[in-house]
Order: sequence, then C-alpha cells, then structure tokens
Amino acid sequence: MQTRTIIQTGLWAVVALVAGALVFTYFNLSRQGSAGDAPYGTPFTLTDQNGESFSSAKLAGEPYALFFGYTHCPDVCPTTLYELASHQDAIEKAGHDFRVVFVTVDPERDTPGVLKEYVEAVSPKIVALTGDRQDVAAMAKGWGAYFARQGEGADYLMDHTATTFLIDADGRLAGTIAYGEDPKTVTAKLERLAGA
Repeated sequence: MQTRTIIQTGLWAVVALVAGALVFTYFNLSRQGSAGDAPYGTPFTLTDQNGESFSSAKLAGEPYALFFGYTHCPDVCPTTLYELASHQDAIEKAGHDFRVVFVTVDPERDTPGVLKEYVEAVSPKIVALTGDRQDVAAMAKGWGAYFARQGEGADYLMDHTATTFLIDADGRLAGTIAYGEDPKTVTAKLERLAGA
C-alpha cells in the first residue's frame, strides 16, 4: 500500500513538472514570439557606436542577424562577427543583403567609442549597441538571451548566449545560428534570410 502511494505521488510530481514546463513554454512563446509570430523579442532603445539613440524600429522592414557578446570576449564574439561580416559581403555581392547587429552584454566596459573601434576593425556596416545595464538586461531577457559576469577585477569575463538570432523583414524569428555550426548550413540560412 505504501509503495503504491509513493508511485502515485511520483507520477503526480511528473505530471506537475510537465504541466509547469508546458505553461512556461506557452507564456514564453507568447511573450517572445516564435517562428510563426511577429515580432520576435521585445522592442528596445539602446545607444549605437556613434553615441546615437537606436531603437528596434530602425530595423523594421529588413532582415538582420543579431548577436549578444562583448569586446573583451576571447574567441566566440570576434569569430562570430567576422563570419557574419564575411557572409554579409558575399551575399551583398550577389545582390541581396541583411544587417548585422551586435549587442554588448558588458556595457560597463563597452562604451560607444570602444564598440566603434571594435566593429570597424571587422566591418563598418555592423551596428553595435550598448546602454545602461538595466536596459541591456531587459532587452536580453526579452530576446531569451542569457549573460552573467564571471570573475573579479578588470579582467573579468562574461558568460553569454552564443546563438545568433535571424530576424526576417517582418520581424519574425527566421532561425538561429549556433556557434561552430557547419559553414554550409550557416551560408544557406543567411542566404534564405536575405532572400538570395
């Protein structure tokens, strides 16, 4: 009898966990959008590398690839930005285009001036965004991106989502690119995003 009660309790716990996961997923997709809904993420207003206000409204009507990172990142961020810029150049030569947007998760160090120097070394076409820590955190949360400071002192690192979000001209999530994803797959995704 006692074993049966334990099994029933365990089953109800599993049911509760599954129900909780389904509710979380429903509300998360309702808030953020999905591949079939528009727009993805939440609206935002940050500051670009020229020190000017830049809102999500400026991206309306055109496809773009958005990546969260920071300038002191040792490998993931520079690699991702160089690859996106390289794909952007190739696709542009074929008569199509998409924008590349880089949002820092380290606004304390990544001022507009620092971002400007960083992205111009990669491509002057990249839009780099920073802002108050609260604004950056709110934007990242609305896009389902994670970041956290690791370590103390001036040489701290940032853990962060390494996914690139692909947003179509209607503001919908058109897909994602994982860090280290097969280059041929990345090319196909970006060509599709740009309408090539």
